[in-house]
Amino acid sequence: MDIIKILQEELSISKNQVEETIRLIDEGNTIPFIARYRKEVTGSLNDEVLRNLDERLRYLRNLEERKQQVLSSIREQDKLTTELEKKILEAQTLVAVEDLYRPYKQKRRTRATIAKEKGLEPFADLIVLQMMKTPLLEAASDYISDEKGVTTAQEAVDGAKDILAERISDQAEYRTYIRNATMNQGILLSTAKNEQAESVYEMYYNYEEPLKKAAAHRILAINRGEKEKVLTVKVLAPEEVILRYLEKQVITRDNPITSPILKEVVMDSYDRLIAPAIEREVRNDLTEQAENGAIRVFGKNLEQLLMQPPIVGRVVLGWDPAFRTGCKLAVVDETGKVLDTVVIYPTAPQNKVEEAKTVVKKLIKKYGISLISVGNGTASRESEAIIVELLKEIPEPVQYIIVNEAGASVYSASKLATEEFPNFDVGQRSAASIARRLQDPLAELVKIDPQSIGVGQYQHDMNQKHLSEALQGVVEDSVNKVGVDLNTASASLLEYISGISKPIAKNIVIYREENGAFGSRSQLLKVAKLGPKAYEQCAGFMRIQGGKNPLDLTSVHPESYDAAKKLLKKLGYEAKELMNGGLNGISKKILNYKELAEELEVGEITLRDIVKELEKPARDPRDEMPKPILRTDVMDMKDLQPGMVLKGTVRNVIDFGAFVDIGVHQDGLVHISQISDKFIKHPLEAVSVGDIVEVKVISVDLPKKRIALTMKF
Repeated sequence: MDIIKILQEELSISKNQVEETIRLIDEGNTIPFIARYRKEVTGSLNDEVLRNLDERLRYLRNLEERKQQVLSSIREQDKLTTELEKKILEAQTLVAVEDLYRPYKQKRRTRATIAKEKGLEPFADLIVLQMMKTPLLEAASDYISDEKGVTTAQEAVDGAKDILAERISDQAEYRTYIRNATMNQGILLSTAKNEQAESVYEMYYNYEEPLKKAAAHRILAINRGEKEKVLTVKVLAPEEVILRYLEKQVITRDNPITSPILKEVVMDSYDRLIAPAIEREVRNDLTEQAENGAIRVFGKNLEQLLMQPPIVGRVVLGWDPAFRTGCKLAVVDETGKVLDTVVIYPTAPQNKVEEAKTVVKKLIKKYGISLISVGNGTASRESEAIIVELLKEIPEPVQYIIVNEAGASVYSASKLATEEFPNFDVGQRSAASIARRLQDPLAELVKIDPQSIGVGQYQHDMNQKHLSEALQGVVEDSVNKVGVDLNTASASLLEYISGISKPIAKNIVIYREENGAFGSRSQLLKVAKLGPKAYEQCAGFMRIQGGKNPLDLTSVHPESYDAAKKLLKKLGYEAKELMNGGLNGISKKILNYKELAEELEVGEITLRDIVKELEKPARDPRDEMPKPILRTDVMDMKDLQPGMVLKGTVRNVIDFGAFVDIGVHQDGLVHISQISDKFIKHPLEAVSVGDIVEVKVISVDLPKKRIALTMKF
């Protein structure tokens, strides 16, 4: 199997791109580093293509390894033919390899192995020849043997049937056909264990859908219903088609003695041995595909959430709402430092509204708070109503925003939060996190396990290892796209930087605490366990404000500093001019990039990147994202009327639509059919988490707390 060729065709890239990328990966380079600093080598492949290549490369290498194990095992049994070896080597999937290996695999004792022990294999071979002239039971009497435990002719027939049924089941090409037929013509059927019981799975109480059309979100919902013992799920295969196919393969002569018995064998082999296994495989395949789709959606949503623009330069009041235990407040300054924390009780059962307002008004005045960040959990709506009342009573211009607090409670109870705020309780930590995730969503959200950030669907039901790996990749790509300030970044942010492990991230912070701020990137080499390879991978993503070398403020990699300095000199600039916000317009001074790149001894793509960076040093890609909507007034769900047009923020995108926060505490759903006038396969083609969109209310269901919205008007 030619791995290079497969990757080339699957990813639609050149042979050279595949070979060079594999070489870079094998040399220990990270995906963010390759994507940013090895564009010349890869032909500017982006991080998404690189991650797909990396994942497929691992799968294909595992496949090759498994093939060698299988070949070795069959060779040891002295059963490897040239034809079988060719089939195994040409197999494109692990399933195909396992199908070919099945007849040679060490099996637990089956009915067929017991029959073989009784010496009935020659009789099975005789039946398969289909040339029998004597009646079956008469021929079977030759195999009766008290010594081997075959006491009757019927026992001999049954044993031979078991041997033949297993042989049919072990045929790789039969299983391939049956698997394909089941996928293409089969039906997914779900029924209720109790039709009278109310549940969220009612639409699946008597549900059927062709397997090949089953949507990912429905497969995951049905799986969960089955797991919760609400639904019974079956795969209805095209049994008649499959049995006709098997009979045609097995019955090669029209023999009145053997044909009826072989029909029975085919039926038994399919019902008892093949069908249950194929059903499991098909369900597993559907689940895997659905999970992969859901993981992709979760990843895209997470990326959008992480890349939300920070709200800088404002003192924020974080408000973690609750009823009985009171609302926890934390005042956080422009740099994210917690200045004050307090608990107020404006909600039931205490209802100390006026007292709470007095406390908040004092905090606003004392610290110059201009923004309140309210978590969207329990008592959020009640808290919002009090905040809006309060804002009308004060002269200061203060706005508020409801933030998705998913994961805040997970973070506040974590070891990391305990280390960060040893003297705070979980509520105070949570309030601080709610404030900070508005000031710098990326820096705060990296502290939370990505699975706990609520922008997915059915994330708790899927392969957690696969989900975790995919989401970690998304976080890593996002952090490296933005870069970090080496002198302020937390260990939890640093550990996502290319080439930096958890221990090294902690060592960077320790070095900073012991030696003061980093004056240059090269100082990183003095950090314990951070060697030349790690330095190469991480340096370009670390920024230093006001350091000795102005280029340390940019994303120009130290390996390109000489070229950058020569470029500046040639164009008549000095590096220190970068400190004034960049050298705007230098790109216009370059007439021929190709010639200049040769002169500076760098690649043309690298030169263009250097120029872009010198014009806008440490530019933040998040600046291009839509800014969050800040509010000063509140609307209630009962205030909504069909036909109302509102602005909202996309909170979550799933397979069947997008949930939009329109400022009424309950997110509204824009169904996929209501997102765009043109046909779209998935909502992500039109909207992303964090997008600011204009929507029209279609309907409001107060008892069920459902709001239907449209973007088509």
